[in-house]
Amino acid sequence: MPITANNPDRKTWIKTPSNTDFPIQNIPFGVFLTRDDIITIGTRIGDTAIDLGALHQLGYFEGIPLTDDIFLQDSLNDFISDGKKTWRLVRNKIAEIFDANNDTLKNNEEHKKIVLFTLEEIEMQLPIRIGDYTDFYSSIEHATNVGKMFRDPENALLPNWLHMPIGYHGRSSSIVPSGIPVHRPQGQKLTNGAKDPIFGPSRLVDFELEMAFITTDANALGEPIPIEEAEDYIFGLVLFNDWSARDLQKWEYVPLGPFLGKNFASSMSPWIVTLDALEPFRVKSPKPIKEQFSYLQYEGDKSFDINLEVSIQPEKEEETIVCKTNFKYMYWNMAQQLAHHTINGCPVNSGDMMGSGTISGPTPDSYGSMLELSWRGEKPVQLKSGGSRKFIDDNDTVIMRGYCKNKNVRIGFGEVSTKLLPVFKK
Repeated sequence: MPITANNPDRKTWIKTPSNTDFPIQNIPFGVFLTRDDIITIGTRIGDTAIDLGALHQLGYFEGIPLTDDIFLQDSLNDFISDGKKTWRLVRNKIAEIFDANNDTLKNNEEHKKIVLFTLEEIEMQLPIRIGDYTDFYSSIEHATNVGKMFRDPENALLPNWLHMPIGYHGRSSSIVPSGIPVHRPQGQKLTNGAKDPIFGPSRLVDFELEMAFITTDANALGEPIPIEEAEDYIFGLVLFNDWSARDLQKWEYVPLGPFLGKNFASSMSPWIVTLDALEPFRVKSPKPIKEQFSYLQYEGDKSFDINLEVSIQPEKEEETIVCKTNFKYMYWNMAQQLAHHTINGCPVNSGDMMGSGTISGPTPDSYGSMLELSWRGEKPVQLKSGGSRKFIDDNDTVIMRGYCKNKNVRIGFGEVSTKLLPVFKK
């Protein structure tokens, strides 16, 4: 089935800023609270939010086999469960409805009042019920940098790293949408030179620049997903800040891996950009350094050219861009991650989230965490407003943005913006 929604020549009758992340070729999906305090599933073109529940009730999706309440829910899980064919039909239909040459809704003032909202009239929600969350460790630049800091620089990568996408299962209950502040965590940590740990607030709170993909129902227990089919089960991507408390993590992670240092909060952008919308931006993945097992070998371009940046904004001051990198640097791509995740028969469900792991590039300004940017605090990052940061201070806001761009169109993710509050006190 062709992806007609991606037609780069298509124009829309909705007033749209020239450099928007959300042209008519994007058509992401999210969940928002309307001005009438109604939760609905929607999409966005420019700075206009579109109530898909109302659009469906008014008959605009006639001909597509959708249940009456598919968009009248507080999560996208059921819609995602309908599968790739339905996602594509719906995106194509939305593009048709809002095409500049289609007057059906354009000239119906009564329907437009019901369906269209300004961004000030809505409140974005977490778009999915996240049953399970997996975080990978798939940037060779990031893994190498961390290995150099904490192990033998000549053997920075652990022996297994080049053979499989390393991952761990995280905590889904603490994942929040952009705009929701998080608190500095507390826990145990071992200070330099000490034999016994102390308890207290983390001193080394860090961001991790990631992207995360959302899956649909994919396989039965015991059934692996072949790598050539993996992308059929990926609905779309979001920006993802996988907050980390480096001092808590360092003390606890041996022998079972991350726990309190990672599960206190993760933040995601609220609009899910579909894999279909990203088709024009496919690029080759990095060439494998070692031959990979057959279940991880693939054909075609499986990476995406997504420009990424991170800013730090102290309270009441201007922001400073501290990192610029690209999703295409990831050594292990999403298809490989999903194939490996299920090779042992682990079932994947609608709304599951899988983080890429920190995305770092080859140069110091492209490192995707303060751990790397400040090199364990040895090289403080200077801020525009004065001062510097080794890690994230209380009341700092971390802002992540991402977009794809070619000569025809720009497809973006908006931003995930999160303020770090002091330790929670009753």
